[in-house]
Amino acid sequence: MELKFLHILAYLSLALVASCAALPASIGQAYWNTKLPNIPMPKSIKESLQPSGLTEDKSTSVEVGKGGVNVNTGKGHHSGGTNVNVGHKGVGVNTKGGTHVGVGKGGVGVTTPGHHGKPPVYVGVHPGPSPFNYQYAAKEDQLNDNPNVALFFLEKDLHQGSNMNLHFVETTNDAAFLPRQVANSIPFSSNKMPEILNQFSVDPNSEEAQIMKQTVQECEQPGIKGEEKYCATSLESMVDFSTSKLGNKVQPLSTETEKESSQMQKYTILGAKKMGNNNNGKSVVCHKQNYAYAVFYCHKTDTTESYMVSLVGADGTKAKAVAVCHKDTSAWNPKHLAFKVLKVTPGSIPVCHFLPQDHIVWVPKN
Repeated sequence: MELKFLHILAYLSLALVASCAALPASIGQAYWNTKLPNIPMPKSIKESLQPSGLTEDKSTSVEVGKGGVNVNTGKGHHSGGTNVNVGHKGVGVNTKGGTHVGVGKGGVGVTTPGHHGKPPVYVGVHPGPSPFNYQYAAKEDQLNDNPNVALFFLEKDLHQGSNMNLHFVETTNDAAFLPRQVANSIPFSSNKMPEILNQFSVDPNSEEAQIMKQTVQECEQPGIKGEEKYCATSLESMVDFSTSKLGNKVQPLSTETEKESSQMQKYTILGAKKMGNNNNGKSVVCHKQNYAYAVFYCHKTDTTESYMVSLVGADGTKAKAVAVCHKDTSAWNPKHLAFKVLKVTPGSIPVCHFLPQDHIVWVPKN
Protein backbone atom coordinates (compact mmCIF):
# COMPACT_ATOMS: atom_id res chain seq x y z
CA MET A 1 0.00 0.00 0.00
CA GLU A 2 2.78 2.44 0.98
CA LEU A 3 4.64 1.72 -2.25
CA LYS A 4 1.51 2.47 -4.25
CA PHE A 5 1.11 5.84 -2.58
CA LEU A 6 4.77 6.60 -3.12
CA HIS A 7 4.23 5.84 -6.79
CA ILE A 8 1.30 8.26 -6.86
CA LEU A 9 3.39 10.81 -4.99
CA ALA A 10 6.25 10.49 -7.46
CA TYR A 11 3.91 11.06 -10.39
CA LEU A 12 2.23 14.07 -8.80
CA SER A 13 5.59 15.54 -7.84
CA LEU A 14 6.92 15.22 -11.38
CA ALA A 15 3.72 16.64 -12.80
CA LEU A 16 3.84 19.61 -10.44
CA VAL A 17 7.47 20.37 -11.26
CA ALA A 18 6.93 19.94 -14.99
CA SER A 19 3.95 22.27 -15.08
CA CYS A 20 5.14 24.90 -12.60
CA ALA A 21 3.09 23.52 -9.72
CA ALA A 22 0.05 22.76 -11.84
CA LEU A 23 -2.77 20.80 -10.22
CA PRO A 24 -4.44 17.81 -11.96
CA ALA A 25 -6.82 20.28 -13.67
CA SER A 26 -3.91 21.67 -15.69
CA ILE A 27 -2.82 18.16 -16.64
CA GLY A 28 -6.30 17.35 -17.96
CA GLN A 29 -6.61 20.70 -19.73
CA ALA A 30 -3.24 20.19 -21.43
CA TYR A 31 -4.28 16.74 -22.67
CA TRP A 32 -7.56 18.15 -23.97
CA ASN A 33 -5.75 20.93 -25.82
CA THR A 34 -3.42 18.41 -27.42
CA LYS A 35 -6.07 15.90 -28.51
CA LEU A 36 -8.94 18.31 -29.20
CA PRO A 37 -7.44 21.67 -30.18
CA ASN A 38 -9.97 24.47 -30.75
CA ILE A 39 -12.83 22.36 -29.34
CA PRO A 40 -14.52 24.09 -26.37
CA MET A 41 -14.64 22.08 -23.15
CA PRO A 42 -18.23 21.70 -21.83
CA LYS A 43 -19.02 23.15 -18.43
CA SER A 44 -19.72 19.70 -16.99
CA ILE A 45 -16.20 18.51 -17.83
CA LYS A 46 -14.63 21.68 -16.45
CA GLU A 47 -16.48 21.15 -13.18
CA SER A 48 -15.30 17.53 -12.97
CA LEU A 49 -11.77 18.56 -13.84
CA GLN A 50 -11.45 20.97 -10.95
CA PRO A 51 -13.93 21.20 -8.06
CA SER A 52 -15.44 24.56 -7.21
CA GLY A 53 -13.19 26.60 -5.00
CA LEU A 54 -10.00 24.79 -6.00
CA THR A 55 -7.37 27.15 -7.36
CA GLU A 56 -3.75 26.89 -8.34
CA ASP A 57 -0.97 28.59 -6.43
CA LYS A 58 2.76 28.83 -6.90
CA SER A 59 3.32 27.62 -3.35
CA THR A 60 1.97 24.12 -4.03
CA SER A 61 3.69 21.34 -2.08
CA VAL A 62 3.29 17.57 -1.98
CA GLU A 63 3.56 15.35 1.08
CA VAL A 64 3.08 11.66 1.82
CA GLY A 65 2.43 9.82 5.05
CA LYS A 66 0.00 7.47 6.67
CA GLY A 67 -2.82 9.64 5.45
CA GLY A 68 -1.90 9.03 1.82
CA VAL A 69 -0.88 11.63 -0.73
CA ASN A 70 -1.63 15.25 0.14
CA VAL A 71 -1.31 18.26 -2.15
CA ASN A 72 -1.33 21.59 -0.29
CA THR A 73 -1.80 24.91 -2.02
CA GLY A 74 -1.80 28.40 -0.61
CA LYS A 75 -0.77 29.07 2.96
CA GLY A 76 -2.29 25.99 4.52
CA HIS A 77 -5.59 24.78 5.83
CA HIS A 78 -5.73 27.23 8.70
CA SER A 79 -4.89 30.21 6.51
CA GLY A 80 -7.40 29.72 3.74
CA GLY A 81 -5.43 27.24 1.62
CA THR A 82 -6.68 24.22 -0.34
CA ASN A 83 -5.92 20.56 0.44
CA VAL A 84 -6.30 17.81 -2.15
CA ASN A 85 -6.13 14.33 -0.64
CA VAL A 86 -5.66 10.99 -2.34
CA GLY A 87 -5.17 8.06 -0.07
CA HIS A 88 -6.16 6.38 3.16
CA LYS A 89 -8.40 9.23 4.29
CA GLY A 90 -10.29 9.39 1.03
CA VAL A 91 -10.22 11.43 -2.14
CA GLY A 92 -11.50 14.91 -1.53
CA VAL A 93 -10.99 18.63 -1.61
CA ASN A 94 -11.08 20.94 1.40
CA THR A 95 -11.41 24.58 0.42
CA LYS A 96 -11.00 27.71 2.49
CA GLY A 97 -14.76 28.03 2.84
CA GLY A 98 -14.91 24.73 4.67
CA THR A 99 -16.53 22.74 1.87
CA HIS A 100 -15.54 19.08 1.57
CA VAL A 101 -16.11 17.14 -1.63
CA GLY A 102 -15.49 13.45 -2.17
CA VAL A 103 -15.63 10.04 -0.52
CA GLY A 104 -14.00 9.22 2.76
CA LYS A 105 -15.21 8.86 6.31
CA GLY A 106 -17.67 11.66 5.58
CA GLY A 107 -19.49 9.67 2.92
CA VAL A 108 -20.39 10.28 -0.68
CA GLY A 109 -21.66 13.74 -1.41
CA VAL A 110 -20.99 17.35 -0.52
CA THR A 111 -20.77 18.85 2.93
CA THR A 112 -20.93 22.62 3.22
CA PRO A 113 -20.51 24.75 6.32
CA GLY A 114 -23.61 26.11 8.02
CA HIS A 115 -24.62 29.74 7.55
CA HIS A 116 -25.96 32.15 10.18
CA GLY A 117 -25.69 29.58 12.93
CA LYS A 118 -27.41 26.79 10.98
CA PRO A 119 -25.89 23.28 11.14
CA PRO A 120 -23.78 21.94 8.23
CA VAL A 121 -25.69 20.62 5.23
CA TYR A 122 -24.98 17.13 3.86
CA VAL A 123 -26.19 16.33 0.37
CA GLY A 124 -25.96 12.57 -0.06
CA VAL A 125 -26.73 10.07 -2.77
CA HIS A 126 -28.50 6.76 -2.36
CA PRO A 127 -27.87 3.41 -4.05
CA GLY A 128 -30.25 2.40 -6.80
CA PRO A 129 -30.32 1.64 -10.53
CA SER A 130 -29.42 4.48 -12.85
CA PRO A 131 -32.20 5.46 -15.28
CA PHE A 132 -29.51 5.67 -17.96
CA ASN A 133 -28.50 2.03 -17.63
CA TYR A 134 -31.01 0.37 -19.96
CA GLN A 135 -30.61 -3.14 -18.52
CA TYR A 136 -32.22 -2.32 -15.20
CA ALA A 137 -35.85 -2.52 -14.18
CA ALA A 138 -37.24 0.51 -12.40
CA LYS A 139 -37.91 0.27 -8.71
CA GLU A 140 -41.28 1.42 -7.46
CA ASP A 141 -39.79 4.26 -5.44
CA GLN A 142 -38.13 5.63 -8.59
CA LEU A 143 -41.53 6.75 -9.81
CA ASN A 144 -42.17 8.80 -6.70
CA ASP A 145 -40.63 12.25 -6.34
CA ASN A 146 -37.89 11.46 -8.86
CA PRO A 147 -36.76 14.34 -11.13
CA ASN A 148 -35.33 11.82 -13.62
CA VAL A 149 -38.88 10.70 -14.45
CA ALA A 150 -39.51 14.01 -16.18
CA LEU A 151 -36.39 13.67 -18.32
CA PHE A 152 -37.98 11.01 -20.58
CA PHE A 153 -40.29 11.98 -23.45
CA LEU A 154 -41.30 10.94 -26.97
CA GLU A 155 -39.57 12.29 -30.08
CA LYS A 156 -42.86 13.58 -31.47
CA ASP A 157 -42.93 16.11 -28.62
CA LEU A 158 -39.56 17.58 -29.58
CA HIS A 159 -40.70 20.67 -31.50
CA GLN A 160 -41.04 24.41 -31.06
CA GLY A 161 -43.92 25.41 -28.80
CA SER A 162 -44.10 22.04 -27.03
CA ASN A 163 -44.51 22.27 -23.24
CA MET A 164 -42.88 19.91 -20.75
CA ASN A 165 -42.78 19.75 -16.96
CA LEU A 166 -39.10 19.55 -16.07
CA HIS A 167 -36.77 19.95 -13.14
CA PHE A 168 -33.14 20.53 -14.02
CA VAL A 169 -31.54 19.50 -10.75
CA GLU A 170 -28.29 21.06 -9.61
CA THR A 171 -25.69 18.32 -9.47
CA THR A 172 -24.41 17.28 -6.06
CA ASN A 173 -21.77 14.99 -7.58
CA ASP A 174 -18.62 17.09 -7.32
CA ALA A 175 -16.18 14.18 -7.60
CA ALA A 176 -13.16 15.35 -9.58
CA PHE A 177 -11.04 13.63 -12.21
CA LEU A 178 -7.72 12.16 -11.20
CA PRO A 179 -4.85 12.21 -13.71
CA ARG A 180 -4.90 8.97 -15.72
CA GLN A 181 -1.67 7.59 -14.29
CA VAL A 182 -2.98 8.09 -10.75
CA ALA A 183 -6.42 6.62 -11.53
CA ASN A 184 -4.84 3.61 -13.25
CA SER A 185 -2.76 2.87 -10.15
CA ILE A 186 -5.90 2.49 -8.00
CA PRO A 187 -7.87 -0.82 -8.24
CA PHE A 188 -11.29 -0.63 -9.92
CA SER A 189 -12.90 -4.07 -9.91
CA SER A 190 -15.42 -6.05 -7.85
CA ASN A 191 -12.84 -8.59 -6.71
CA LYS A 192 -10.76 -5.75 -5.29
CA MET A 193 -13.58 -4.04 -3.37
CA PRO A 194 -12.22 -4.85 0.13
CA GLU A 195 -8.91 -3.25 -0.86
CA ILE A 196 -10.65 -0.25 -2.47
CA LEU A 197 -12.90 0.39 0.53
CA ASN A 198 -9.96 0.08 2.90
CA GLN A 199 -7.92 2.46 0.78
CA PHE A 200 -10.64 5.11 1.04
CA SER A 201 -11.50 4.34 4.68
CA VAL A 202 -15.09 3.40 3.78
CA ASP A 203 -16.99 1.06 6.12
CA PRO A 204 -17.86 -2.10 4.10
CA ASN A 205 -21.34 -2.10 5.67
CA SER A 206 -22.09 1.56 4.94
CA GLU A 207 -24.31 3.09 2.27
CA GLU A 208 -21.22 4.69 0.74
CA ALA A 209 -19.73 1.22 0.22
CA GLN A 210 -22.91 0.00 -1.48
CA ILE A 211 -22.85 2.98 -3.83
CA MET A 212 -19.24 2.36 -4.79
CA LYS A 213 -19.83 -1.38 -5.26
CA GLN A 214 -22.82 -0.72 -7.50
CA THR A 215 -20.85 1.68 -9.68
CA VAL A 216 -18.08 -0.87 -10.20
CA GLN A 217 -20.59 -3.68 -10.89
CA GLU A 218 -22.44 -1.59 -13.48
CA CYS A 219 -19.13 -0.85 -15.18
CA GLU A 220 -18.27 -4.55 -15.34
CA GLN A 221 -21.56 -5.75 -16.81
CA PRO A 222 -21.66 -6.30 -20.60
CA GLY A 223 -23.59 -3.78 -22.67
CA ILE A 224 -26.92 -4.48 -24.33
CA LYS A 225 -27.11 -5.50 -28.00
CA GLY A 226 -25.66 -2.79 -30.23
CA GLU A 227 -23.97 -0.96 -27.34
CA GLU A 228 -20.25 -0.56 -26.71
CA LYS A 229 -19.70 0.52 -23.12
CA TYR A 230 -16.70 1.72 -21.18
CA CYS A 231 -16.17 3.30 -17.77
CA ALA A 232 -13.72 6.19 -17.97
CA THR A 233 -11.83 6.80 -14.72
CA SER A 234 -9.98 9.85 -16.07
CA LEU A 235 -10.57 12.66 -18.53
CA GLU A 236 -7.82 11.30 -20.74
CA SER A 237 -9.47 7.87 -21.00
CA MET A 238 -12.88 9.43 -21.75
CA VAL A 239 -11.40 11.52 -24.57
CA ASP A 240 -9.56 8.49 -25.97
CA PHE A 241 -12.63 6.24 -25.91
CA SER A 242 -14.88 8.83 -27.55
CA THR A 243 -12.43 9.73 -30.31
CA SER A 244 -11.63 6.05 -30.97
CA LYS A 245 -15.32 5.49 -31.74
CA LEU A 246 -16.15 8.76 -33.53
CA GLY A 247 -12.84 10.11 -34.82
CA ASN A 248 -10.99 13.26 -33.76
CA LYS A 249 -13.57 15.58 -35.31
CA VAL A 250 -16.03 15.50 -32.43
CA GLN A 251 -18.24 17.89 -30.52
CA PRO A 252 -18.89 17.28 -26.81
CA LEU A 253 -22.14 18.76 -25.48
CA SER A 254 -23.73 19.14 -22.04
CA THR A 255 -26.86 20.68 -20.56
CA GLU A 256 -26.57 24.16 -19.08
CA THR A 257 -29.18 26.24 -17.29
CA GLU A 258 -29.27 29.97 -16.64
CA LYS A 259 -30.05 29.31 -12.98
CA GLU A 260 -31.15 26.41 -10.85
CA SER A 261 -34.86 25.94 -10.18
CA SER A 262 -35.98 24.74 -6.76
CA GLN A 263 -38.84 22.66 -8.12
CA MET A 264 -40.39 21.21 -11.25
CA GLN A 265 -41.96 23.75 -13.59
CA LYS A 266 -43.33 24.08 -17.12
CA TYR A 267 -40.74 24.67 -19.83
CA THR A 268 -41.55 25.69 -23.41
CA ILE A 269 -39.30 24.53 -26.26
CA LEU A 270 -38.07 27.51 -28.29
CA GLY A 271 -36.18 25.39 -30.80
CA ALA A 272 -34.33 22.10 -31.30
CA LYS A 273 -31.22 21.64 -33.44
CA LYS A 274 -30.01 18.19 -34.48
CA MET A 275 -26.31 17.78 -33.69
CA GLY A 276 -23.71 15.60 -35.38
CA ASN A 277 -23.60 14.22 -38.90
CA ASN A 278 -26.99 13.88 -40.54
CA ASN A 279 -28.19 10.27 -40.85
CA ASN A 280 -25.10 9.07 -38.99
CA GLY A 281 -26.80 7.94 -35.79
CA LYS A 282 -23.50 7.50 -33.95
CA SER A 283 -22.78 9.07 -30.58
CA VAL A 284 -21.04 8.42 -27.30
CA VAL A 285 -22.97 9.37 -24.18
CA CYS A 286 -21.11 9.57 -20.87
CA HIS A 287 -23.02 9.55 -17.58
CA LYS A 288 -21.27 10.61 -14.38
CA GLN A 289 -21.37 7.93 -11.70
CA ASN A 290 -21.27 8.15 -7.92
CA TYR A 291 -17.76 7.25 -6.81
CA ALA A 292 -14.74 8.44 -4.85
CA TYR A 293 -13.40 10.31 -7.88
CA ALA A 294 -14.89 11.17 -11.26
CA VAL A 295 -16.00 8.07 -13.16
CA PHE A 296 -18.10 8.28 -16.33
CA TYR A 297 -20.12 5.37 -17.72
CA CYS A 298 -19.81 5.89 -21.49
CA HIS A 299 -21.64 3.96 -24.18
CA LYS A 300 -21.50 4.22 -27.94
CA THR A 301 -24.53 3.44 -30.07
CA ASP A 302 -25.37 3.67 -33.76
CA THR A 303 -29.11 4.30 -33.42
CA THR A 304 -29.35 7.63 -31.61
CA GLU A 305 -29.92 11.23 -32.57
CA SER A 306 -28.75 14.13 -30.42
CA TYR A 307 -30.33 17.57 -30.17
CA MET A 308 -29.48 20.86 -28.51
CA VAL A 309 -32.80 22.17 -27.22
CA SER A 310 -33.50 25.78 -26.22
CA LEU A 311 -36.11 26.12 -23.48
CA VAL A 312 -37.63 28.80 -21.28
CA GLY A 313 -39.27 28.08 -17.95
CA ALA A 314 -42.46 29.55 -16.54
CA ASP A 315 -40.33 31.74 -14.27
CA GLY A 316 -38.29 32.99 -17.23
CA THR A 317 -35.30 30.70 -16.64
CA LYS A 318 -33.56 29.79 -19.90
CA ALA A 319 -31.83 26.48 -20.54
CA LYS A 320 -29.82 24.83 -23.29
CA ALA A 321 -30.50 21.14 -22.79
CA VAL A 322 -29.02 18.14 -24.58
CA ALA A 323 -31.63 15.60 -25.67
CA VAL A 324 -30.77 12.10 -26.87
CA CYS A 325 -33.34 10.09 -28.83
CA HIS A 326 -32.97 6.30 -29.04
CA LYS A 327 -34.38 4.91 -32.28
CA ASP A 328 -34.14 1.27 -31.21
CA THR A 329 -35.10 0.32 -27.64
CA SER A 330 -35.87 -3.34 -28.38
CA ALA A 331 -32.94 -4.58 -26.23
CA TRP A 332 -33.87 -2.48 -23.18
CA ASN A 333 -35.32 -4.07 -20.05
CA PRO A 334 -39.13 -4.10 -20.55
CA LYS A 335 -39.48 -2.78 -17.00
CA HIS A 336 -37.16 0.17 -17.58
CA LEU A 337 -38.22 3.50 -16.07
CA ALA A 338 -38.80 5.10 -19.50
CA PHE A 339 -41.43 2.53 -20.50
CA LYS A 340 -43.23 2.93 -17.17
CA VAL A 341 -43.30 6.71 -17.50
CA LEU A 342 -44.22 6.89 -21.20
CA LYS A 343 -46.47 3.80 -21.21
CA VAL A 344 -44.87 2.35 -24.36
CA THR A 345 -43.22 -1.00 -25.08
CA PRO A 346 -39.61 -1.77 -26.09
CA GLY A 347 -38.90 -1.20 -29.77
CA SER A 348 -42.30 0.34 -30.49
CA ILE A 349 -41.36 4.02 -30.76
CA PRO A 350 -38.25 6.23 -30.32
CA VAL A 351 -37.62 7.23 -26.71
CA CYS A 352 -35.86 10.48 -25.82
CA HIS A 353 -34.42 11.91 -22.65
CA PHE A 354 -32.69 15.08 -21.55
CA LEU A 355 -29.23 14.75 -20.07
CA PRO A 356 -28.55 15.99 -16.52
CA GLN A 357 -26.02 18.77 -16.25
CA ASP A 358 -23.10 16.51 -15.30
CA HIS A 359 -23.46 14.18 -18.31
CA ILE A 360 -21.91 14.58 -21.77
CA VAL A 361 -22.80 13.48 -25.29
CA TRP A 362 -20.09 13.25 -27.92
CA VAL A 363 -21.18 13.54 -31.57
CA PRO A 364 -19.28 13.58 -34.87
CA LYS A 365 -18.68 17.19 -35.87
CA ASN A 366 -20.26 18.40 -39.11
